[in-house]
Amino acid sequence: MPGPNDWDLFQSLHAVLEAGTLSAAARLRGLTQPTLGRHIETLEQRLGSPLFLRSPRGLQPTDLALELKPHLHDMAAAASAAVRDATGAADSHVGAIRITASEIVGAEVLPTMLTRFRETHPGTVIELMMSNVLDDLSRREADIAVRMAPPTQSALVAKKVGEVSLGFYAAPDYIARYGAPASFEELERHPVIGFDSAARSVRDLGGRNVVISRETFAFRSDSDLAQLAAMSAGFGIGVSQPSIARRRSLVRVMPDITVFQLGVWIVMHENLRGSRRMRAMFDHLVEGVTAYVKDSHD
Repeated sequence: MPGPNDWDLFQSLHAVLEAGTLSAAARLRGLTQPTLGRHIETLEQRLGSPLFLRSPRGLQPTDLALELKPHLHDMAAAASAAVRDATGAADSHVGAIRITASEIVGAEVLPTMLTRFRETHPGTVIELMMSNVLDDLSRREADIAVRMAPPTQSALVAKKVGEVSLGFYAAPDYIARYGAPASFEELERHPVIGFDSAARSVRDLGGRNVVISRETFAFRSDSDLAQLAAMSAGFGIGVSQPSIARRRSLVRVMPDITVFQLGVWIVMHENLRGSRRMRAMFDHLVEGVTAYVKDSHD
């Protein structure tokens, strides 16, 4: 039986770097753990250097493995894109489309739009990546993106569909129990819901020279969905987009204050303009997200 080729070995290395353990990587690849372990050992022999150090904390990647990681990421993205491109002809609506969006947009905004698209184009398979990290469309990590920041990469088709204002919200039962603040001074006496990462600190909230850091919050999470759930549960006051807040029956507090004004773009790699299904999805999202943005104004 022929042994694994270099592509198999590097796929296994990428899986271990992503998953962190041999057992989890084996599940990702659909292999047994001994087989995947042999792949790593074979690759180490071919490269003449170890890729991982075994320690009580588990597998620790060496400098060589970390140096290879971005290249393996590119290889995996290119392979995934190739599979999507091969699932249907360029002039067909049949095939896969990989969309990336922020966690909150992916969970709260897009599902209805994607359902309508699927009903019109039943041969389409939707792959949705929810991440607050901006995926690189130039490397085809995804086909189409819904972004709350302007695209900076070249070779992209981008359409700005409007701007969404974010405000402070709380659950009705929270306001019934504790009242609603009318100023930042009063807000300090309430439990505030916000981010956990110190890197997300805000120095000029709403243009009022108000400093916001993780120490501001009584509930801290970098998950926007967790923050929304805490608001809905009545934990305290947090930040939301108006349409999402209305859907959750949240009430606007300090309505004269706009926390952030975020632009919204639909983005696609320019090489995909010749694909009927990609173009159809791009146009569908432009139409749907434009209507969402218009509905987001209080």
